[in-house]
Amino acid sequence: MDLTLEKLLEVVTALPDPVFLLTEDGHYAAVFGGGDVNYYHDGSGLVGMSLYDVLPRKKAEAFMLQVKKALYENRTFTVEYGLAGEEVEGLDAEKGPRGEIWFEGRIQPLPFSIDGKRAVVWTARNITERFGLESQLRRMSETDELTGAYNRRKMLEELEVKFREFRRYGDATALLMLDIDHFKRVNDRHGHIAGDAVLRSTVQLCMEQLRDVDVFARFGGEEFVVLLPHTERKEAAETAERLRQRVADHTIEQEDKRINITISIGVSVLEQSDQGFESIIKRADDALYEAKHRGRNCIVVA
Repeated sequence: MDLTLEKLLEVVTALPDPVFLLTEDGHYAAVFGGGDVNYYHDGSGLVGMSLYDVLPRKKAEAFMLQVKKALYENRTFTVEYGLAGEEVEGLDAEKGPRGEIWFEGRIQPLPFSIDGKRAVVWTARNITERFGLESQLRRMSETDELTGAYNRRKMLEELEVKFREFRRYGDATALLMLDIDHFKRVNDRHGHIAGDAVLRSTVQLCMEQLRDVDVFARFGGEEFVVLLPHTERKEAAETAERLRQRVADHTIEQEDKRINITISIGVSVLEQSDQGFESIIKRADDALYEAKHRGRNCIVVA
């Protein structure tokens, strides 16, 4: 079958996913396909412009890195990235999907030059729906269903990562292990629905006192663990006391019940002699046991 150049152009223009020809200096040499406004914005106006002209600088640099990598290694790469129409200068954000779109990009070197410059063909496929489902499944696998805190498995994964970083960079890292005092009495006296409310309230009260970088997890039953990156022993003790005081000062209202609880906390930090992250868990657990032995509603620093 003999296809004319005009027919070939019609074919690539009809491609369901957008295809960008990008030169080695980051300029859009051509844009084809991606005409469905339910999934894509019209990128035809980008031709002749640079990545740095149309994208936020950090994203332009990330895109350029992929272009250079494909050209340098002379092979195809696949990347996933998020990009909203509002972030791209030269697009009509009203004609296309709203909010951040997630893409799978395939970057392949071209066997010929464009205006004397090496170039790649970058095909972008909208994977927002798949990405959202994967994110939801990931959150479900990492989260305690009752309280919304991370679960034990997620905490152990985070601890392993932070321990490797500590061994490499020596960055201070602390761990709090806390337990709701006399939680069995709450269940026996007020019922398990009230007990669930106490667990959820404890998580919420503690999370309000923590930073975005801190990791809070339900470790089991009424026991919780808080991972504090970039935190020395003294700072960890201050954080623990702030959590203890916040919980002690709060009254939980469940139907016609008013419930007051306290928590005990053990504090530990990673040490150079640690052979694994299990050591900091044991020290924090031992300190928590000591806090209970001292009468509860207190903190003990290992």
